[in-house]
Amino acid sequence: MKRQPKQSVKAARNAVPDGHDAAVLNLPDPSHIVLRPACQTLPLVLASPHSGRCYPPEFIAASRLDAQALRRSEDSFVDELFDFVTAAEPSGDPDDPDSSDSIPALGAPLLCALFPRAYIDPNREAYELDPTMFCDSLPDFANTRSPRVAAGLGTLARVVAGGAEIYRTKLRFAEAQARIEKHYRPYHATLRRLIDETREAFGYCILLDCHSMPSVGGPSPRGSTSKPQQPTSGGHDPGPEGAAFVLGDCHGSSCAGPVIEAVEQSLSNAGYKVARNVPYAGGFVSRHYGRPGEAVHALQIEINRALYMDERNFARGPGMASLRADLRRAVAALSDLDSAQLIPGDNRNG
Repeated sequence: MKRQPKQSVKAARNAVPDGHDAAVLNLPDPSHIVLRPACQTLPLVLASPHSGRCYPPEFIAASRLDAQALRRSEDSFVDELFDFVTAAEPSGDPDDPDSSDSIPALGAPLLCALFPRAYIDPNREAYELDPTMFCDSLPDFANTRSPRVAAGLGTLARVVAGGAEIYRTKLRFAEAQARIEKHYRPYHATLRRLIDETREAFGYCILLDCHSMPSVGGPSPRGSTSKPQQPTSGGHDPGPEGAAFVLGDCHGSSCAGPVIEAVEQSLSNAGYKVARNVPYAGGFVSRHYGRPGEAVHALQIEINRALYMDERNFARGPGMASLRADLRRAVAALSDLDSAQLIPGDNRNG
């Protein structure tokens, strides 16, 4: 698989400054990046499908919302929360210029969408479309009746978090098809290759699909009982009261039990309140790729945004560094799993 030069990756990742401004720019081709370690040492693939912040100018022009309002649907900075899997982490004194200690990368690839979720959502079926958004007819194969479509959150969303309508006028189906072919399908083709490469190399693959959930005054990381906001219209629920994380395994069907148990135990040991499957059991990615019987295990991770960012201003918060450290330990816990529990028919330890 072709790797992007480090400079272009850095430029893409830093295209949007902190604060209210999103990047209004043409999407690169491809419109996703793969951050890879020097050597993959773990049977893991991580994906951040909703952290893209590059808003095409034609999308902004077609929207009744400005770029700041469109960002309500972003899982802001989730890609940065997990990039410890690809690069070494400094462990010395940040104020000491002679300190060169570092913690090695965990050794797994991280797939990041650059396109925003409000533009096209890779955590949906390819043609999960709302017919009320289009001025022409949709093909018979389009899924127009899913709960996501009913909530306005299909492959092309009708609303952002909070329920505000996105578009000024109706779209043509050709526009949806163009986004699917140019952005959605290449993202999934890359994800499939990463999974297949990892399974071939290690005998199995664990896919972590990484997301964040909204919160108003939400739970602090350790032992808080503060109350998160009530569910917003459009299906963007903040999670159960007090939950810092929601882990989704499609109610036990997308990954083997030890996978979710390892992550849950690590986060719980760090003092976080962790929920399972409510309200996020796992989206299309988890359902589609999670095949424990074929040695592919998919786990969705939802993180309360109050833990690491200023939600109002779309800015990184002071809790980001400590959260990254806790996430690193949770991901590292997966390296201790017994492969016999993850590879069907593997009796090497029996």
